[in-house]
Amino acid sequence: MTDFATMPGFGNDFETEALPGALPQGQNSPQRCPYGLYAEQLSGSAFTAPRARNQRSWLYRIRPSVRHVGRFRAVERPLWRSAPDAGADLPLGQQRWNPVPWPTEPTDFLAALRTITTAGDAVGQSGMAAHVYAATASMTDSVFFNADGELLIVPQEGRLHLHTELGVLEVEPNEIAVVPRGMMMRVALPDGRARGYVCENYGAPLTLPDRGPIGANCLANPRDFKTPVAAFEDRETPHTVHAKWCGRFYAAEIGHSPLDVVAWHGNYCPYKYDLRTFSPVGAILFDHPDPSIFTVLTSPTTEAGTANVDFVIFPPRWMVAENSFRPPWYHRNVMSEFMGLIEGRYDAKQEGFVPGGMSLHTLMLPHGPDTEGFEKASRADLTPQKLDGTMAFMFETRLPQHVTRFAAGLETRQDDYADCWAGLKKRFDGTPEGNWE
Repeated sequence: MTDFATMPGFGNDFETEALPGALPQGQNSPQRCPYGLYAEQLSGSAFTAPRARNQRSWLYRIRPSVRHVGRFRAVERPLWRSAPDAGADLPLGQQRWNPVPWPTEPTDFLAALRTITTAGDAVGQSGMAAHVYAATASMTDSVFFNADGELLIVPQEGRLHLHTELGVLEVEPNEIAVVPRGMMMRVALPDGRARGYVCENYGAPLTLPDRGPIGANCLANPRDFKTPVAAFEDRETPHTVHAKWCGRFYAAEIGHSPLDVVAWHGNYCPYKYDLRTFSPVGAILFDHPDPSIFTVLTSPTTEAGTANVDFVIFPPRWMVAENSFRPPWYHRNVMSEFMGLIEGRYDAKQEGFVPGGMSLHTLMLPHGPDTEGFEKASRADLTPQKLDGTMAFMFETRLPQHVTRFAAGLETRQDDYADCWAGLKKRFDGTPEGNWE
């Protein structure tokens, strides 16, 4: 792995080669590349994008990518949906699910993806989709690329071995990986099966949020992001190339592995991040800060401070604020929140929200601690306490998230989710103290 000197798209180039001298020095594309390789550029932004947001990498590969696609044929993946999606005929309301069941047949990562929510417009390159996967087989002699958006992958159980064009990332629970738009990859399962979440970001690439008054440190630090070293395959065996383009799916047959990049340099590349290196900040005297202080990555829009997608985590941390209600308060929000739980327990939900599960609180629907969580937090000893052994996250977007038909029909959907607030009592009795009996 190579440490990031800065996040992708912020100017710095990375370089790596799997064979000595494979990466030309002093000229991007010499007349004849070393080892008989082909030079090509992979661009993740417009050529004329400002330098700080310009994303591109130079690849030196055994065959040019025009030999890696063949003749595409249309294929069906009915459970992977793209926005805008008609969605389910569900009454408006808060939603929560237990983990998706494991498949009974061998199912690789690509076949395992199931869409839970969609928002925005994939063709218009705004918004996102939230997916889950429960895979029991490795991809073999096949690769996939997504022209509609980058993939933020959040493992919850089992490791993923991501062999991308630019190298290999092995990602475990409490780590994440981001695979850029258009980049080929193959997914293997070192542990035999794996389950987790995927955010398909149609909009601007994810990057680090500005820290503002926090200053130069804390939250996610650039040095903790890792890029892969070059690792190529020179295999003359039949392969299938799968593609997603404008919400549709295609496949093509070729006679070799397309994961053949021997050397590369640039800033358009996959990366991983260990969520356990996130340095949270919080209230150390009173009141409850906004959850935006837990933002790891953001996909910005042209409206300052308003994200296409935010990736937010709720990691282990000290709870310190005095004379304050410490869990999230009850709120309604212009942002739509898809939440998942990697491990442990989320402090605002005492029951029903389990690792591998998920919830959706979409545009302007109220939510907050369940009855037991409220009672516990209202009577807690307000000494410093460590919230430990937990990791929850949110895919949060300014656009309303719509539930898919698949998600609405899941046997693990909790029809009684709203009942978790039914026990919240009227405590107003006309006195300043209220009725707390």
